[in-house]
Amino acid sequence: MQNARVWQQVLGLARTVIEAVAVDEDAEAVVVSVRPRKGAQRRCGRCGRRGPWFDRGEGRRRWRGLDLGAVPVLLEAEAPRVSCPTHGPTVIQVPWARHGVGHSLDFDETVAWLATQCSKTAVVELMRVAWRTVGAIVTRVSADIDARVDRLAGLRRIGIDEISYKRGHRYLTVVVDHDSGALIWAAPGRDEATLRRFFDALGAERAAQITHVSADAAEWIATVVAERCPNALRCADAFHVVAWATEALDEVRRQAWNEARGAVDRRRAGRATGQARALKRARYALWKNPENLTDRQRHKLDWIAKTDPRLWRAYLLKEGLRTVFVLKGEDGREALDAWVSWARRCRIPAFVGLQRRIVKHRAAIDAALESGLSNALIESTNTKIRLITRVAFGFHSADALIALAMLSLGGHPPVLPGRT
Repeated sequence: MQNARVWQQVLGLARTVIEAVAVDEDAEAVVVSVRPRKGAQRRCGRCGRRGPWFDRGEGRRRWRGLDLGAVPVLLEAEAPRVSCPTHGPTVIQVPWARHGVGHSLDFDETVAWLATQCSKTAVVELMRVAWRTVGAIVTRVSADIDARVDRLAGLRRIGIDEISYKRGHRYLTVVVDHDSGALIWAAPGRDEATLRRFFDALGAERAAQITHVSADAAEWIATVVAERCPNALRCADAFHVVAWATEALDEVRRQAWNEARGAVDRRRAGRATGQARALKRARYALWKNPENLTDRQRHKLDWIAKTDPRLWRAYLLKEGLRTVFVLKGEDGREALDAWVSWARRCRIPAFVGLQRRIVKHRAAIDAALESGLSNALIESTNTKIRLITRVAFGFHSADALIALAMLSLGGHPPVLPGRT
């Protein structure tokens, strides 16, 4: 055929012979008749092994290719079957498409790349495919990358957390690599059995090479980490530890507000006056870091320091614990010793209970102070997963979400045809 090489370049067909190009008016598409090159013929579509001829199959088949402008392209070829020693009678392997798929490789890669950049609705309209087709393409492109890339190789420092991806208590367990910043594993569920699946995939030998694991204080994570990689240092997340102090402070604030309000007639419940009304608007001033306070919030804290010493002391305890993680290292450990001593004798039940919790998790907190690891990276990953979910307007299954998250955040994104 004349200009076959030009058509090969335009359509991106490698190891393929173009026999003819025609316009199918009924299908309103350009139909390109193709066949594999001689060296690529008579191979099993599943494993790629050569096999003897079996039969002609179901005749000529068509695959959807990338559009030429506004005109759809269909690749058409014979689809005979070979007798594979492993898989039996199987349709031959073709170089332009995956086995059992009605789209070309370039079409799949383009759809998968678009899915990582915009909403599934936009991909559906642009590529003229069904919503579920986008999910199926993303899943198989992600599976191909997983087959050729070992995401779990060379792990030393990992972070583990869970994320809610759907209403009804639907969770994913997520694992990231602190050194590469990539998402390396995710699965539906948030329990010991789910996390053990990760360590089963990792293997005992590679699990023994992990040196640090950052996580919150969830018992199911601590139990599995201690069981599968006992040599790793478990690092408590600074954000979660400071959040414990914020919760304790809020408990003291609510108690102070209730005491200031006193015995109120039920018909006037919620109508705070005087000091109770002032305390009711102090939540964000107490929660925020000092450097982020507005002038009005600073005045509010000054008022609390003068009128409610107990609440002010609780605020200073919260800020003292936050300072521990600002200092880090040996200075941080010394500051934490002083904070525990202070909290133990502060006579505020919420913070006395908090210091017991801190002592219980002291080894993990010390490891975090020494290594500087936190769950900031994994929280960032979780935020991006939530964004992926919103942009795609939800997912019918966790597998589709995980596949798209791995393509977007796993460090091995799909590549547009013609790019390297």
